[in-house]
Amino acid sequence: MSDTSAAFVRTEQVPPSPPPTSATGPVKWAKDNLFSTPLYSLLTIAAFYFIYLILANTLPWIANGVWGTSSLAECREALNGVSGGCFSVLTERWNQLLFGFKYPADQYWRPALTFLLFFAAAAPVLFFKLPRQLLLFTALFPFIAFYLIWGGTILTPILALVGFVAGYFVYQRFVAGSFAAGFFGGIATAFVVWIIGGMLIPANANEGALLSTVPSRDLGGFMLNMMLGVTCVSLSVPLGIALALGRQSDMPLIKWICVVFIEFIRGVPLITLLFVASVMLAYFFPPGTTTDLFLRVVIMITMFSAAYIAEVIRGGLAALPRGQYEAADSLGLDYPQAMRLIILPQALKISIPGIVNVAVGLFKDTVLVSVISMFDLLGMIRGPILASTEWNGVYWELLGFASLLFFVVCYGISQYSQWLERQLATDHR
Repeated sequence: MSDTSAAFVRTEQVPPSPPPTSATGPVKWAKDNLFSTPLYSLLTIAAFYFIYLILANTLPWIANGVWGTSSLAECREALNGVSGGCFSVLTERWNQLLFGFKYPADQYWRPALTFLLFFAAAAPVLFFKLPRQLLLFTALFPFIAFYLIWGGTILTPILALVGFVAGYFVYQRFVAGSFAAGFFGGIATAFVVWIIGGMLIPANANEGALLSTVPSRDLGGFMLNMMLGVTCVSLSVPLGIALALGRQSDMPLIKWICVVFIEFIRGVPLITLLFVASVMLAYFFPPGTTTDLFLRVVIMITMFSAAYIAEVIRGGLAALPRGQYEAADSLGLDYPQAMRLIILPQALKISIPGIVNVAVGLFKDTVLVSVISMFDLLGMIRGPILASTEWNGVYWELLGFASLLFFVVCYGISQYSQWLERQLATDHR
């Protein structure tokens, strides 16, 4: 009897079956992160219920919002008893919220252009892979921004630029012999040329100027918060580095000056320093001179944030092993070269989270200038807008808009710092 059956050998591989839905995709992520244990499952359900309660009341209030009325009374009449937000205050007073109530309406293009140029000037500093030639525009931007915002005679920013260029050459001349002498000599030269030049400018120089003069008391709105935040952070970082190095100096006089400055500033609330800037700081300037309130506030906020940044950077310097300092000495580098090429780059990488934390806190603290009659974003809300009869009683819409603006800026700073940490590999791998 013959066997007619033949063995079958598969010539190709069976395609793999797809994994079950519980082992991949959103279901697996939710199982691992939201419902991994009974306690986590309970907390997840409670969190979702809490979010539901918030959205159930907030979304209808936003969806039913009114945008086209000219007063709170008209807004309530349009709502006719339905829960909704009176967002018409944002469309009616957007210019005051952004630029203040005194800045000329036909000149809004000037701060708007300055804001756009700021991104172009900050890009070479924030993204170090861009061509270094772009740093020339970064160096010129403060003088361009000054002229765009305040206007008047163009001689003022030109003389300021000449002063800082002269200071740079003084720094280059003396840096080989003494770093401190070159640095402070350069700064002193810059301000001397600026001040002398300002005294030589005739009083009628503003007549016929290309851009009309806008005094600092006319600045306001979110523009003022941005100006204070950008200016004070830009100035406080190098000042904080100098204070941190001075606190670690072997020269007792320099060390104790820095220690006293840092500890005193850190022990005084910022609002107290702002009152000092508003009332007392003018007495420290020569008699008969009128010091701009914006400049006085910048000085105080910069000193305040520089003290905190100095301690952050000092922590980064202390975190470096002693071998880094010895390596610099073994290469024959002097103190400025060792700090610029070896020590500070590593210390600043370690200090990035702390510096960003101070910068975010500083930007939010700029709303405190409203207590000294500077109409920033919060000052505009608390003052002219809520004091008007048309919008007296609108709170959530205005404060929510202010919170959104500050959140966008602070979140952007935080995301950039995380990107920078990844680029610089701050974990020392």
